[in-house]
Amino acid sequence: PPSPPSRGFSAEDLKMLGLLAGTALALTLPAAGPASAIAPVARAPAAVPARASLSMGAVGADDFVPDMQRRTIMNLVLLGGAGVPVLWLAGGYIYFLVPPGGGGGGAGVTARDALGADVMAAKWIAANPYPGRALVEGLKGDAHYLIVKEDKTLYDFAINAVCTHLGCVVPFNRAQLKYICPCHGSQYDFNGKVIRGPAPLSLALAHVNDVDGKVVLSPWTETDFRTDLAPWWK
Repeated sequence: PPSPPSRGFSAEDLKMLGLLAGTALALTLPAAGPASAIAPVARAPAAVPARASLSMGAVGADDFVPDMQRRTIMNLVLLGGAGVPVLWLAGGYIYFLVPPGGGGGGAGVTARDALGADVMAAKWIAANPYPGRALVEGLKGDAHYLIVKEDKTLYDFAINAVCTHLGCVVPFNRAQLKYICPCHGSQYDFNGKVIRGPAPLSLALAHVNDVDGKVVLSPWTETDFRTDLAPWWK
């Protein structure tokens, strides 16, 4: 008898079988494969805050951060540098406000004129008749007035010309016969007694003596005859 005809696979059937086999392999391979075949999922590192990174960068191994002791020393140096000029200015201001000392101490000194020459009594009287008066250099180098009397002799005292307010040299006003300070208006009478402020005290006194024709000034340590008080310039 004739053999039955053989049944073959067409090209479309083969293509379909291939697709089915590939799909089955893809579905069964992950479950059956070893765990090492699956690649681990890498995690991204956590972001570092910007402030923390800046702080860590600011304090590096080569950066200098002074400790408390060094900071204290630096502050003291700055304070001292600023304090020196302030103290210098304050000291000068206080010295300016302190009334200058008058009179003098120790032995007498020969009065000197504006040229530095010794003052001769007779010549001085002739050059500065009453009621005028002129300055000489006396005790402590201060300016002193020699006073000529009407009888053409010298008074036995000289008047320190340094104002007791702020140390200005007080001129003698011949018209008013008194001393008037040009700085702040203090006034003193004919003998140097204060009669108007702001000067707090009278002008200092010094003794006048004629020694071999020269005028010699010496400290006045007795009671002030103008106020009956002890001399403030001692």
